[in-house]
Amino acid sequence: MTTPVVICVAITGSLPQKSNNPAVPITIPEQIESTQEAFEAGATVAHCHVRNADGSATSDPAKFGELMEGLRKHCPGIIVQLSTGGRSGAGQERGGMLPLRPDMASLAVGSNNFPTRVYENNPNLVDWLASEMVKFDVKPEIEAFDLSHIFQAAGMVKDGRLKAPLHVQFVMGVKNAMPVDRRAFEFMVETTNRLMPEATWCAAGIGRNQATLNDWCAELGGHCRTGLEDNMRLDKDMLAPSNAALVKQCVGIIEKHGRRAATVAEARALLSLPSAG
Repeated sequence: MTTPVVICVAITGSLPQKSNNPAVPITIPEQIESTQEAFEAGATVAHCHVRNADGSATSDPAKFGELMEGLRKHCPGIIVQLSTGGRSGAGQERGGMLPLRPDMASLAVGSNNFPTRVYENNPNLVDWLASEMVKFDVKPEIEAFDLSHIFQAAGMVKDGRLKAPLHVQFVMGVKNAMPVDRRAFEFMVETTNRLMPEATWCAAGIGRNQATLNDWCAELGGHCRTGLEDNMRLDKDMLAPSNAALVKQCVGIIEKHGRRAATVAEARALLSLPSAG
């Protein structure tokens, strides 16, 4: 029996523009259509950001609400994961959408360097975001940009600031942060399994590293993330024509390892989320 893989599609992010790839979905209708195509291709988690009309990032809860409504209508049962990332807002506005009660939300539990700035996640803000996720029953996806973030997340479970089981994502390939290194990846997997044996895990590879991380995750028993937020190319010679094309590429990779894309019901069970009602 093949072991299912939960495929997360990161549909747009905060930075990519149509000038980078015309397939990047900016408006809410574009994001809904792009996610539906990716869902039909095998994705069961949608990692979501929202944009202003000029393409700039925002944390506007009204826009997140409109997107959630469309995704739940057109992608029945899909796991909606909203971003609380620092490129879309400052301070507590980063968590202003959590009262919408999405299935999941991203949570960076520590700071690190980005290509041109510090990605700051101060302890007080992290604790507040975590408390809001507990309050509104939103499952966090821990964005581990560094090994210390895995230890921090485990500590937050131990002292009750977060509820187990967590879902941990290793982010690799961001300039000035964690590089794409096989031994480092394996150590992050081992550390997560040791500190939080009940946790599930996946990895995000930036740019050309996306396929590499999908391959490593499928091989070692994890889950996968793909999508235009992280990578805009199918290969070095071709832009990705859609999020669905990247999902199909991911499906091909996991099938090489004798695995398959999870169904919605399987994904929800694997991530310890309620069944779609």
